[in-house]
Order: sequence, then C-alpha cells, then structure tokens
Amino acid sequence: MPAPFIDYVSLLLLNMVAGYFLLSAYVLKGLDDPLDRRWAPGFAMIGLLAFVFGAAMVVTWPLPGPYNSIFGEMSVLFGLIFLGAALSIANGWSLVIVATYAFFAGLAAIVLGARIISLRLTLLPWLSGVGFILSGLGGVFAAPTLVWMRRNVPFRALAALILLAAAVIWAATVYPECWTHPKFFAPWVPLASRVPVPH
Repeated sequence: MPAPFIDYVSLLLLNMVAGYFLLSAYVLKGLDDPLDRRWAPGFAMIGLLAFVFGAAMVVTWPLPGPYNSIFGEMSVLFGLIFLGAALSIANGWSLVIVATYAFFAGLAAIVLGARIISLRLTLLPWLSGVGFILSGLGGVFAAPTLVWMRRNVPFRALAALILLAAAVIWAATVYPECWTHPKFFAPWVPLASRVPVPH
C-alpha cells in the first residue's frame, strides 16, 4: 500500500539539528573568533535549505492539518535568520538586526511550542513542544547575548546550552525517522510511474 503522503519534514528537522549545533558553537566560540567569516558558509547552507523547502511547504501544504504552517512557516523564518547571519558574518556587519528579527521569530516558536503541547499535536507533543520552546528561547536571547552579555562567558555558555538542547531534541525526533522511513515509503510509486490496472 502506498504511503499516504510525501513530505520533507525530516529534511527540515535534520537541517535544524545541524543549524542549532552550529549556532551553539558560534555563540560559545565564534563570537570571539577573529576569523569569524569562516562560519558564514555553514550558516548560508542551513539558511538556504530551510528557506527554500519551508517556503515550498507553506505554498503547497503537503501535510495534513496545521503542520504545514507550524513547520513550514517556522522553517522560513529560521532560514531567513541563518541567511541574514551568513551575509552579516561574511561582510563584517553587525548581527544585531538579525538578532532583533530572531527575537520575534523566537516568540512565535515559543507560542507554537506551547500550543503543540496543549493540543497534543504530533506523535510526541511534549518533545516537539519543548523543542519549539527551546528553539524560540534561542531567538529571544539572541539580541541580549550580542548586545549586553557578549563578554559574559557564563551567560553565553547558558545560551549555547539552550541551543544545544534544542539540537538534541530535534535529533531525538528525526533520527528514528531516518530508520523507519525507508520501510514506510518502500511501497510508494511516483505518480508518473503508476500504470493503470487493466479491468
């Protein structure tokens, strides 16, 4: 029997795992790196993938129910933040404007995380909800980390730990899917390859 639908949530989640690991390392080490431009390609790769496929999800709605807006819209914002960071780091610009944008995107992620838990959305609502909340806290604390707490190593370590925890939660969500998806989608036949059954 064919899979009920084809989506790329796993791709977005894998990208988020890489993104939050990279961002955690950047907050801890990259902010003091005299060669911080070398971080730009990583941010650009993550941002491009998140934006392109998040936007596709927002436009095409391949998922049932509210998941397209939850994952698609948040991926678009996530992608724009990372693309903005890549551009700023590569050109030696201040990250404050990017962090300000991340503040508002982070608030939205926190609200969505709480709503996922309250409506018991996804197969593991607490895990997904906490993942969104931690991801959102990373955005909310981006500007304070850059503006007021940049030289405060314990605060930066805490911010990096929050981002790392978000990465671990998304990893715990997506890597089991990497194991199950090959079997789940094995019967799937692309629409162009389907041959009508003769009567």
